[in-house]
Amino acid sequence: MDFVIEMLNIRKEFGGFVANDNITLQLKKGEIHALLGENGAGKSTLMNALFGLYQPEQGEIRVKGKPVNISNPNIANDLGIGMVHQHFMLVDTFTVTENIILGREITTGGRIDLKKAEKEVREISERYGLAVDPQAKISDISVGMQQRVEILKTLYRGAEIVIFDEPSAVLTPQEIKELMQIMKTLIKEGKSIILITHKLKEIMEVADRCTVIRKGKGIGTVNISETNPNELASLMVGREVVFKTEKTEAKPKQDVLQIQDLLVKDARGINVVNGLNLTVKAGEIVGIAGVDGNGQSEFIEAITGLRKAESGSVKLNGNELINHTPRKITEAGVGHIPQDRHKHGLVLNFPIGENMVLQTYNKKPYSKNGILNFKEIYKKAKTLISEFDVRTPSEYTLARALSGGNQQKAIIGREVDRNPDLLIAAQPTRGLDVGAIEFIHKRLIEQRDNGKAVLLISFELDEILNVSDRIAVIYEGKIVAVVNPRETSEQELGLLMAGSNRKEAGEHANA
Repeated sequence: MDFVIEMLNIRKEFGGFVANDNITLQLKKGEIHALLGENGAGKSTLMNALFGLYQPEQGEIRVKGKPVNISNPNIANDLGIGMVHQHFMLVDTFTVTENIILGREITTGGRIDLKKAEKEVREISERYGLAVDPQAKISDISVGMQQRVEILKTLYRGAEIVIFDEPSAVLTPQEIKELMQIMKTLIKEGKSIILITHKLKEIMEVADRCTVIRKGKGIGTVNISETNPNELASLMVGREVVFKTEKTEAKPKQDVLQIQDLLVKDARGINVVNGLNLTVKAGEIVGIAGVDGNGQSEFIEAITGLRKAESGSVKLNGNELINHTPRKITEAGVGHIPQDRHKHGLVLNFPIGENMVLQTYNKKPYSKNGILNFKEIYKKAKTLISEFDVRTPSEYTLARALSGGNQQKAIIGREVDRNPDLLIAAQPTRGLDVGAIEFIHKRLIEQRDNGKAVLLISFELDEILNVSDRIAVIYEGKIVAVVNPRETSEQELGLLMAGSNRKEAGEHANA
């Protein structure tokens, strides 16, 4: 059998923690091979070993049958292995071409020949159907375009084997479709692909085979033509998973959040929230659907006090919140699951136990006269850790040592436990596996059923359609449509998100 890559019995440890426990993965020439596993299962670790970012303690890597030692990414590049990282490695102030040739510059007489490089970039992009403008600045192009630049960067370096790490996490439905097409084109051109993901729909659509890892161990490799999403999900988490979120009809009551004519500028001084109006009632989940970059981040920051609003009104239970401090807003009854859990959700170098009281440490019983009571803090943390199934060696473990899913559960536990009137959940399941997603959706619906207002912001249309009672579509900083999840489709939402009006979107979706 012709394998272009063989990773045989790979073991990788981090100070006594075994991230990869004797895993084997074999990639055939010309196939799309999915690597599936829960958060913290060891998928990225395994691929980082193939790309030369980590050195395994045991095992062997072979490229086209020959044993190799990949001690850094340059060696991986020379062996024809390229990696499209989940968090793009691009220089914002450089052009598309400058990013693609970085480190592999074409020089004429000691000077970089940009014209020649642009021509080469154009040729590669046309060959693989990756339309980009070689002269555009990275900061001016969409996330989907930036990803194409990352793909072109690997192709420019001569990659025959391309590793995609969670490539669709930040894309719109239309961009995901285009990405699937791009992958198929790469295969036609003789490339081989390893796709790290936990989106079962994508695996079923493009992959030929799939290797599943669970808690650092290899569970096995299956042919996609002989499996289904339910089997893959249970291989991944070790139990059956319910995909459809069970919920009763919403019973909305009084208005909790009322937003009128909200105007917020971004760092460049441009109006990115541009006269936004929205109401969320007690006992309902309102989902915000939109392409990344249409003002969602600034909108959430303005409601939660992390960014100053220029004008407009944000009322919670009739009380004005605009431009109050985050603490005042929190104490008025707002819970916030932030979209960047590392930057705004946790203090990574604090124990997870102390992170559980970040909103309440100044209150009794956690402190008295400004002195913290650690006994009470850790007692509370222990309760929340068990209630929200946060998998951690102990409440004293540093937050940064937990996997993404467990960090997220800790934040949700902290926010839900305060019982806020309004819970803002921004990208609550970003980068999480089906088991963790199922758990988090249940908790959001529980809040709704307890008569709370929930505002859900997500780029995952499945999530928006599955969890929301009403869907508000945001485009260029305004709510352009409010639709009923039972009367719309991914197709129609995608078109509304791209700026089509409701009538056009409906007609296109039905065409």
